[in-house]
Amino acid sequence: MSAIAGLFYRNQQAVSPSDLAQMTQALAHRGPDGIQQWHHGSIGLGHCMLHTTPESKHEVLPLVSPGEDYVITADARIDNRKALMQALNIDPCSSFEISDSQLILKAYQRWGEQCLDYLIGDFAFAIWDKQQQHLFCARDHFGVKPFYYYLNDQSFIFGSEVKALLSQTNVPRQINEVRIGDYLLSLFEDTAITFYEDIWRLPPAHRLLIRAESVTLEPYWSLDAIQTLHLETDQAYADQFREIFIEAVSCRLRSAVPVGSMLSGGLDSSAITCTARHIQSESHQPPLPTFSAIFDTVKECDERFYINAVLDQGGFTPHYLHGDQRSPLTDIDQILWHQDEPLFSFNLFLNWGIYDIAHHKGVRVILDGFDGDSTISHGIGFFRELAIAGRWGDLIRELQGFCRNSNEPLFKWLWPFLWNFGFRKSRLIRGGQRIWRTITKKQAWTSKRTPPAAYPDTINPDLIKRLSLEQRLNAQKQAEIAALQSERAEHYRSLVRGVMPYTLEVLDKSAAAFGIEPRFPFWDKRLVEFCLSLPPEQKVRDGWTRMIMRRGLDGILPREVQWRGGKSNLGPNFRYIFHKFEQKRIQALLDDPPESMVHFFDFFALNQAYESFFGSDSKLGDDELWKALNLSLWLNKSVENKTSDRKTISMS
Repeated sequence: MSAIAGLFYRNQQAVSPSDLAQMTQALAHRGPDGIQQWHHGSIGLGHCMLHTTPESKHEVLPLVSPGEDYVITADARIDNRKALMQALNIDPCSSFEISDSQLILKAYQRWGEQCLDYLIGDFAFAIWDKQQQHLFCARDHFGVKPFYYYLNDQSFIFGSEVKALLSQTNVPRQINEVRIGDYLLSLFEDTAITFYEDIWRLPPAHRLLIRAESVTLEPYWSLDAIQTLHLETDQAYADQFREIFIEAVSCRLRSAVPVGSMLSGGLDSSAITCTARHIQSESHQPPLPTFSAIFDTVKECDERFYINAVLDQGGFTPHYLHGDQRSPLTDIDQILWHQDEPLFSFNLFLNWGIYDIAHHKGVRVILDGFDGDSTISHGIGFFRELAIAGRWGDLIRELQGFCRNSNEPLFKWLWPFLWNFGFRKSRLIRGGQRIWRTITKKQAWTSKRTPPAAYPDTINPDLIKRLSLEQRLNAQKQAEIAALQSERAEHYRSLVRGVMPYTLEVLDKSAAAFGIEPRFPFWDKRLVEFCLSLPPEQKVRDGWTRMIMRRGLDGILPREVQWRGGKSNLGPNFRYIFHKFEQKRIQALLDDPPESMVHFFDFFALNQAYESFFGSDSKLGDDELWKALNLSLWLNKSVENKTSDRKTISMS
């Protein structure tokens, strides 16, 4: 978690050192171990250093090659160092002398733009090629490392956070209403858009080549080519998963600073935490710090039974955050400054609080099990495959096991499959089927039809029409339904959803506020490719979802966690603390709505949402009120932002 920044004037204007310094100063919180700049003519690169890996201790960035033919700035951790050094004919004995940025630069010198085919890890970098007179930029496969940029005919400006770009007078600050509309509808499919019209994100797995006269933006990798893996036995699949998963955790333990691990009690964080302890115990490392949110009041969210099952294995130093004793908007002013956008996640305050604790415990690297669900896959799409194929005996057997393991009623899961794939051939009941669908409003995944997507009535209808938001929402729903043709298609869809890089960006900026680098073993390229290649029977078996991980980590996970069914839902805790701590702030917004908010919301409907949430039904209205409050706070903070006194933020 370092930071990069840079300026390239395509019109040959000379870079001002003070402009470059303004950019790195805006990112200074990401670089407690040193800030450096390099500039020559129309190009300037900056870096803010956070030491995390052993090699970073003696790393100097921007790095200039002999002869100054190449210069790189990078926020990177390369995980296949040994293989890459071998391919580059680098003496393994010099491993500790070669930084990750040096490996990237040497790979570029050897293979040019194709160097990305050889890199595994988390990275965002820019390389100035003096001979070719171009700037080569790239972002890792899943967007773990952030990369924002502004581009016009005269200049290209980039950085690890939006605030670095906003430090420049020639970067417009026009608020992007389309992004706000997406925010209100929870749409994240656009992986390039930001809350500013002229500022963009480099999408995951993309490279960007900037020349004075041309720009090339293209993907360098995708999951499309992954073929189904065929092995002889279940144990062979489990063994291969175990090997890859241990490597995904092991390479993220490479650190010169203390490493900790999130431990929620769920399967994902427990798998990472137990595997990390398993690896470290072999080299007699000190106890692994763990960080858990606990809930004394909202008991249904408390996972201490599973947390303790992990801790009872020994080799840990646990730390706790009381998640039901603080507002979800704790430190909201600081959070909004770091995020450069309104807050979407209900539960970011938990990560924020844990990062704070970790920082005070001296931890600089945290292992995080973020969305292992998507990487491993629950395999639920296999149920649909069985129904389509008419394999009713197999389907019923799987559903019986699934409902037993997750404490769900069988009829709730079986009936939609019977209705849509069992009875639907009968012409006698087609009319009744249509009526039944209308009455029950069944979820889209049970139907081959694409019902119109509903949008919250709290959104200003004029905004819906002007930005064609209903069409945007329907387009996403259609894409989701199209992915339901098979378990593999569903699995693929879950991995490439735009919400993934968005969430990784949010976590990166939150951790950066405390000088911490989050690392995500489940987003290891090798692990993702392996899991997507699995036949559906390896994902769900006898009703046990995520079967490959349960079997693959046998002997590493405690059995209480290994064979737990279901998972905790933090929604009740959010509603409890939002209701408890934020009623006055919401009421103030509704009593005196800013003009900018009337632009986006129907305040009559918002007041109804308020009455529902704080009155008759606390399970209704929370999402709409949360977004309205956060958007209002961000817009107000953006207008008053003192990062640059030379510009004001405007809305069309």
